[in-house]
Amino acid sequence: MATVVITGANRGMGLEFVKQYLAKGEKVIALCRNTSDELSQTSAKVIDKVDVGSPECLEKILPVLSDLKIDLLINNAGVLANETLEHMSVTTLEYQFRVNAIGPLMVTQMLRKQLVKGAKVALITSRMGSVTDNTSGGRYGYRMSKAALNIAGVSLAHDLKEQEVAVALLHPGYVQTEMVNNSGDISAAVAVERLIRRIEELNLENTGTFWHSNGEVLPW
Repeated sequence: MATVVITGANRGMGLEFVKQYLAKGEKVIALCRNTSDELSQTSAKVIDKVDVGSPECLEKILPVLSDLKIDLLINNAGVLANETLEHMSVTTLEYQFRVNAIGPLMVTQMLRKQLVKGAKVALITSRMGSVTDNTSGGRYGYRMSKAALNIAGVSLAHDLKEQEVAVALLHPGYVQTEMVNNSGDISAAVAVERLIRRIEELNLENTGTFWHSNGEVLPW
């Protein structure tokens, strides 16, 4: 039985990760800001009041996991705002950076000593953080924060390799979740099933790879 820690686990893809790893017989630790009825009804160990955008919150709560040996850490929590050149808010720009880029880095840094030899770290990022793939502009905070997460993930892949921990940067696809008003083209269940396959393929030879959930390697 592997131990899987998942952030943003109360809904959407995070909740689907919880369900699918429980179905595989794994031990799941579900971290979220606020639990949901659906999450509470699972057999996962739920730790709420976890705000990945607040380093002070993480420093207060994550020590409760200090005795845990982690096989897989999934940094899934994220936020999306829609800035344009005409309508832009420094507040939402900064918040997306805190949650989407700094938060996953801090969670990984704080839990790194609990990652066992051969453990894996999955960062749920987006192809919207790709410079090459940006053909439409806009979404400034989201694009910038995901690009920042991508470079942090590559650094983590280098820094954790000595510990024999592999890191994947994973784009789920356009998923039908509350974040996009359920307007995606694949379900969370399908996206997570694909992402789990990518995580299973992750090793120290391909650590630091930027993958689409369908297996395509994405450009930076």
